[in-house]
Amino acid sequence: MVVSCTSFGINGIDGYRVEVESAAREGMPAFDLVGLPDTAVKESKDRVRSALTNCGFELPSAHFVFNLAPADIKKEGPIYDLPITVCLMRLSGFLKADLSDSAFIGELSLSGELRAVNGVLPMVITARECGVKRIYVPYPNANEAAVVEGIEVYPVKNITELKKLLEGTVKMTPAAPEIKRNISLSGFLPDFSQVKGQFEAKRAMEIAAAGGHNILLIGPPGSGKSMLAKRVPSILPDMTFEEMIEATKIHSIAGALHNEGLITTRPFRAPHHTVTAVGLGGGGTGSIRPGEVSLAHHGVLFLDELPEFTRSALEVLRQPIEDGVITISRSGQNCTYPCSVMVVAAMNPCPCGYFGDPKHRCTCSETKIRRYLNRVSGPLLDRFDIHVEVPPVEFEELRTKEQSEPSAEIKKRVDRARQIQQQRFGGSRTTCNAKINSSEFERYCVIDRDAEKTLKNAFDTLGFTARAYDRVLKVARTIADLDGEEIIRANHVLEAIQYRSLDRKYWKS
Repeated sequence: MVVSCTSFGINGIDGYRVEVESAAREGMPAFDLVGLPDTAVKESKDRVRSALTNCGFELPSAHFVFNLAPADIKKEGPIYDLPITVCLMRLSGFLKADLSDSAFIGELSLSGELRAVNGVLPMVITARECGVKRIYVPYPNANEAAVVEGIEVYPVKNITELKKLLEGTVKMTPAAPEIKRNISLSGFLPDFSQVKGQFEAKRAMEIAAAGGHNILLIGPPGSGKSMLAKRVPSILPDMTFEEMIEATKIHSIAGALHNEGLITTRPFRAPHHTVTAVGLGGGGTGSIRPGEVSLAHHGVLFLDELPEFTRSALEVLRQPIEDGVITISRSGQNCTYPCSVMVVAAMNPCPCGYFGDPKHRCTCSETKIRRYLNRVSGPLLDRFDIHVEVPPVEFEELRTKEQSEPSAEIKKRVDRARQIQQQRFGGSRTTCNAKINSSEFERYCVIDRDAEKTLKNAFDTLGFTARAYDRVLKVARTIADLDGEEIIRANHVLEAIQYRSLDRKYWKS
């Protein structure tokens, strides 16, 4: 007799269907697993046998064979413990239930308890698309699984409870979605009202948030670069439900969800400068996992002390920042993760940090300064639309009783600018001004005669590259949107040029 049930696996950020087939024949007691299982899947036979024994189910002496189909895709992780257990119980006569429209996902402890697994949300979404009516998941995964409509999600604590549910001896209602508007992934969302001074930098942050632009902050230690960066999520537009689902899928696969259910605030990721290329971009020696750039999808990736990152790690980001996706290839496996992020980076102007500071003497030679700045490649710097200097805060600004503008007020202007962009780009793949491609400039970045003269003078004087020219136009387009202007004026171009510090100062020879 052959018994089968449905489960699911993960490939990239999407799930795929796995049929767990089982059969038994007389002979020496054995437990074989086929269908390209990895080490964690192979070890499930020991977990399953121990769990069943400790729950009072004595397995018959037989040769059991389990096949995980399709057999040409490698199966990874302990998620198949539960479907293997269900098939074994059905095959051994311990369970009498119809499994045809149900699916099972979960890891077992040796005592028969179910443990949380990664990637439940994308697997439940695929289960619904495959027409599965009911899916049984570990109790800790109930919050993320329940947000998927059109499928009944049953959280299970142990094997005994599962048996009662399947046989109908106990009634249980499906888990209901519990979507909370979390303050942030860390539980605290800083506000721009706490930032004293730095009016130009705050204006640059507002423009960056309004157009989705990458921004680089340059200034001495203690000037507030990190403080400004951590407050960017507080002025970004609210996430749409589709963005919440995408971000939650990635965190679920990475095991970074921490039973929070649906992510409702934009992620803020700030990896240390010692992070490896794999940690930043994704990968791994075993199964491929998303890196920091994907975990920041639809949010902010903050790179503090930018020149201190290794060249190999930073170069991983060049193409993903531009394309919004990253493809990781390993032997026999190929995964693509989305990474549409706003990159905020911070750096000192020199190794000691005080080059150009009026109150501190810089101790670095010109050679040391140039060597320090050249740790960041030109092509990567070209990915930043805005470069802004963050000077030290004066004592009077720190002691002022005047309340700084709160994030809520800045966010209102950002939201209005984003609404203009949504109407402008409706029906196209472009989502914000930072994503405008070269073929769309003539249509969306219309400038008047004075603005054109201003841009030409800057191009000739500062030696802008073609990419820098594009960046200035995109930023000017956002500034015009914040002003409610359809045509880009000369004052918009002039302000955009002011946010090209590296072209104007540090990198000029």
